[in-house]
Amino acid sequence: MNANQASASNPNGPSGDGAAAGGASPTFSPLYQQIKGLITQSLESGEWKPGEIIPSEVELAARYKVSQGTVRKAIDELAAENLLVRRQGKGTFVATHNEDRAQFRFLRLLADDGAEHPHISKLLECRRLRAPAEIARQLDLKPADPVVLIKRLLQFDGVSTVLDEIWLPGAVFRGLTLERLSDYKGPLYAMFEAEFGTRMIRASEKIRAVAAEPSVAELLGVPPGFPLLSVERVSFTYGDRPVEVRRGWYVTTGYYYQNDLS
Repeated sequence: MNANQASASNPNGPSGDGAAAGGASPTFSPLYQQIKGLITQSLESGEWKPGEIIPSEVELAARYKVSQGTVRKAIDELAAENLLVRRQGKGTFVATHNEDRAQFRFLRLLADDGAEHPHISKLLECRRLRAPAEIARQLDLKPADPVVLIKRLLQFDGVSTVLDEIWLPGAVFRGLTLERLSDYKGPLYAMFEAEFGTRMIRASEKIRAVAAEPSVAELLGVPPGFPLLSVERVSFTYGDRPVEVRRGWYVTTGYYYQNDLS
């Protein structure tokens, strides 16, 4: 499929000079946006795997029958959205959650002293159950569809600092077990990407201050009522499909949550 085919359904062509039936104004996407969509389709279909190099701009321009500049603009946007990574002198690669920069995008807790504090993940639970109504709504599932619930602690310097409650659609993460999670050595999102073909593209978060409920306080080793940061995240994959609901409780003594706006 080339760029011409991508806009073939538009009888007025890419210039947008014609008027739609009934006087409505048609909308047209710039050519580079069409190319961006075609490249994204190839990423979603797995034509180019995470970490792999994609064809050069010259090769893509020939494939889609457009100029190299049009391809470059499409790739620039995909790189800005962290779907692709440019490497000087090497080419353009499919982004992967195994990269440190990708991990930092989704774990925003930094130490007050500016030093790196390695953390370990302590798995508490992984089980399948029927989706509660609110989780089903957030994951765009039917009520009582199967989901996977993961609970884990993140410990920094041996101190429990984050309690995560992670909800995943059961149909997508079929076969995910506590044993399988325990055996995987690497970031959780990297496992989802490598073993379940699900890449987290973006996330929407809600953050508020809360008082620790007794069950949460016990796991984090703080007294009930202790001030915590609550972070609720919905993560999306290609096509803006929700594939994760994550509820986290953060102890921010000595840490802060950083969010860069651009």
